[in-house]
Amino acid sequence: MKKRTAFFGAMLSLIPFGQPLLIKTVVVLSSTGLMLALPEKVTAENAFFFFKSGNEKADKGDYYGAIFDYTKAIEIDPNYSNAYYNRGNAKGQLEDHYGAISDYTKAIEIDPKDPDAYVNRGYYLHMLKDYDSAIVDFNKALTIDQNNATAYNNLAWTKRMINDNYGAIFDATKAIEIDPNYSNPYLNRGVAKENLGDMNGACDDWRKASSLGNESSAEWVRDQC
Repeated sequence: MKKRTAFFGAMLSLIPFGQPLLIKTVVVLSSTGLMLALPEKVTAENAFFFFKSGNEKADKGDYYGAIFDYTKAIEIDPNYSNAYYNRGNAKGQLEDHYGAISDYTKAIEIDPKDPDAYVNRGYYLHMLKDYDSAIVDFNKALTIDQNNATAYNNLAWTKRMINDNYGAIFDATKAIEIDPNYSNPYLNRGVAKENLGDMNGACDDWRKASSLGNESSAEWVRDQC
C-alpha cells in the first residue's frame, strides 16, 4: 500500500457512508523504471518536482494550484500514474466528479494493479449514481487487495442504495473484520439492518460507530434508539 497523507480529511467528515482513499506520496521518479539514461532521469526529476509541489498545495487546500502542478508533471511524464491519481483527488475535492473519474481511469490504464484507483473511481461513480459501475470497481479493488476495508465499506454503502441490504450487511461485516475500529461500516450495517426492520441490531451498530467518533451515528442513536 502506498503511503498517504490526510488532505481528504475535511471532506470525509461530511461523508458518513463511503469514502475515497487518500493522496499518494510515494517517491516514484518515473514509470519507466529505475535504470534511466541521463536525459530521462532529468525529465523524471522535473516531473517529481511538480508532483511534490502539487501534494504540498493540496495539503493546504489549494486544489486549483495542485491540479496545475499535477498537470505539469503529467506533461513532462505522460505515464506518471500517481500524478493522475492525485489530480483525480484534487478534482474530486472541487466536485468535478467526471474529471476525477477520467483521471483515475488514466491511472488504471497505466497501473491496472492499483486497487486505490479502483476504489476512488468507484466512489465518484457512486456519487454520480452509477451504482452498477461503482460495484464493479470496488470488486475489482478487492480482487487485487482482499483486505481493503474501504472497498468493502463502499460496497456496503452502494448495495444499500440498490436495496441489497443483505449484501450490504455482508460487506460491512467484512470491512469490520479487517478493521474493527473503522466506524463507517458499523454505520452502513446499521442502516441496512434498519431497512430490514432490525432496529435493535441497527442501534447496536450505531452505538459502536458513535463510540468510534462517528457523529452522524451519535445523532441517530439519540433520535431513533
